[in-house]
Amino acid sequence: MEDFWAGVLWALKIWLYLIVCLIMIPAMFGFSLGISETYMTILVKTLEWATLKIQKAHADEQELKALASNGLIKRDNGSMEKELGELRRSRPKPPVGGDFTLSDSFYFTRRGIESIVEDEVTQRFSSEELVSWNLLTRTNNDFQYISLRLTLVYGLGIFVRYCILAPLRITLACIGLTWLVIGTSAVGLLPDWRIKSWISEWVHVMCYRICARGLSATIHYHNRENKPKKGGICVANHTSPIDIVILCNDGCYAMVGQVHGGLMGVVQRAMVRSCPHVWFERAEMKDRHLVTKRLRDHVNDKKKLPILIFPEGTCINNTSVMMFKKGSFEIGGTIYPVAIKYDPKFGDAFWNSSKYSMVSYLLRMMTSWALVCNVWYLPPMHQKEGEDAVQFANRVKSAIAHRGGLVDLQWDGGLKRAKVKESFKEQEQKKYSSMVVGEDSHSD
Repeated sequence: MEDFWAGVLWALKIWLYLIVCLIMIPAMFGFSLGISETYMTILVKTLEWATLKIQKAHADEQELKALASNGLIKRDNGSMEKELGELRRSRPKPPVGGDFTLSDSFYFTRRGIESIVEDEVTQRFSSEELVSWNLLTRTNNDFQYISLRLTLVYGLGIFVRYCILAPLRITLACIGLTWLVIGTSAVGLLPDWRIKSWISEWVHVMCYRICARGLSATIHYHNRENKPKKGGICVANHTSPIDIVILCNDGCYAMVGQVHGGLMGVVQRAMVRSCPHVWFERAEMKDRHLVTKRLRDHVNDKKKLPILIFPEGTCINNTSVMMFKKGSFEIGGTIYPVAIKYDPKFGDAFWNSSKYSMVSYLLRMMTSWALVCNVWYLPPMHQKEGEDAVQFANRVKSAIAHRGGLVDLQWDGGLKRAKVKESFKEQEQKKYSSMVVGEDSHSD
């Protein structure tokens, strides 16, 4: 029995030595030994081969799948006003009663049914649809037998993901978080010299890089000359809590958020000792003026790290950008927009918080193939003269959506858990009323 435990201890030591030498040390200094690149090359070729097999087996269904990936309903790009105007021009105008005719009701009925079947909001809170299966069970619930080779590759993939990658990634994540707590706590004991800030940033970036290796993250950064600078505000679209790890791999940021308890609280208290993160108590989060004041004080100090904010306030499924809260744009200072786009072929990065807990989500990510994403740093933006916070927020949001290839939506991400406000309903009703009876009749 002693020989057995001695063998287990020896295997554990070898495991840790390999992790430290092949992964952690390269991650600490920001270089790679080529292991991740080799793994990604093999993975890409495997998925391409599997895609060809699936396409050959279901050649007749490919067109339907392609249509399904773009939505159940084919809509015109024009506005409702334009469509209704074209319909009215194609028929004689009624002698009295404005532009309205009984046939207008059919148009609104059709649009209403389309919205019920497939609206623009609720589908943004579910996982992104894939055109082709990526050999993950969770992305193909209707899996059917295709070929023996594909089944064997699928079984081998389960073994690799759950028996090799998952233990490795969990080990790296635990080491990264432990080092973050210990490192930031130790840095917090240093006197407030200039070198303290440098060491703090290095510790943060190092730990985030280790955590990123724990997700097999392959990150492509573009336009690094536009990276956020100290005293600025970095705003980005939000898909997952992992967005923080992705961005902090390339630089250090001051976080903004609510104070938590438990393990998250331990991490927060350790981080704030070495870096001026902005944490709020639950009661303070409701005080909008207090939040704005603390953030403005942080931005006015040009020696402090740029603030990282996700103005959507909730996670969206990597297909679109929803309404930005105006509070982030009332602070003042320079806004540095950042667009983040994940490749769903290697794993679903979207966190559906209403369906999965944080632990369940992280386990799903650690048993995915990899995490591949692109990050675009956009040129800094400033509020124009005569432009209010809402207009500025929409302009920044549109720039992020355009650069990341995402759909630009005006809807509030808060609809994920809340109902539509009555004032918004009334606004839409007035708009539809003016479309039905005509502007002239409405003004009378």
